[in-house]
Amino acid sequence: MHVGFILDGNGRWAASKSLPRSIGHKKGAENVEVILKSCKNLGIANVTLYAFSTENWSRPVFEVKALMKLFHYYLKKKLTTLYQQNVKVVIIGDINPFPKVIKEYIKNLEALTRNNDGMILNLAMNYGGRSEIVKATKGIVEAVSEGTIKIEDIDEQLFSRYLYTHDQDDPDLIIRTAGEKRLSNFLLWQSAYSELYFVEKNWPDFTQADLVTALNYFNQRKRKFGSLATVEKSVRNQVS
Repeated sequence: MHVGFILDGNGRWAASKSLPRSIGHKKGAENVEVILKSCKNLGIANVTLYAFSTENWSRPVFEVKALMKLFHYYLKKKLTTLYQQNVKVVIIGDINPFPKVIKEYIKNLEALTRNNDGMILNLAMNYGGRSEIVKATKGIVEAVSEGTIKIEDIDEQLFSRYLYTHDQDDPDLIIRTAGEKRLSNFLLWQSAYSELYFVEKNWPDFTQADLVTALNYFNQRKRKFGSLATVEKSVRNQVS
């Protein structure tokens, strides 16, 4: 099963407690560790975290700097741990705008965990669904101009091979916290048939119990994928 998380509400969590937004992001990062452990215990094979969008650069400079420091800290801290836990880390997004040290940690993390065969963890960093589709389109246009593919070969399956998640299943379930009911440019192509689950809680307050509730909601859905024949998916028996 593939679950995507839109980690929303760190700033609102901080504001509700009269704390700086940077503290909210720190608390949110701590909760990522908790929820990832829960995902692994529940047998979820693939997780995508919307960590930093292409639009997040427009936030106040002090907040962006705080996020960069947080990325630096956690990428360094979790490098060996994720490897030892047999987690395969995949970065989706354009990492070029990040500071050099963060790019180095990202490359090292991907290289170190490349051959791990446990849970796949996609970190969406400087990611946007629209920019991903544009990037894929450019790749296909280039391939056509080079003669490696023909125009008549282009279909949805081929297009998917040019996405960041080209060798992965599409998300079955996308969970968004903090009450907003939109995708905000997250996995636009891949989420065509994803079930969407919205939670009022801010991300730092999201718990394993909330995750289980979301998975139970998913288990009750009948997924038709545009046809009349229903396709049902279930999570492992641990969820009850």
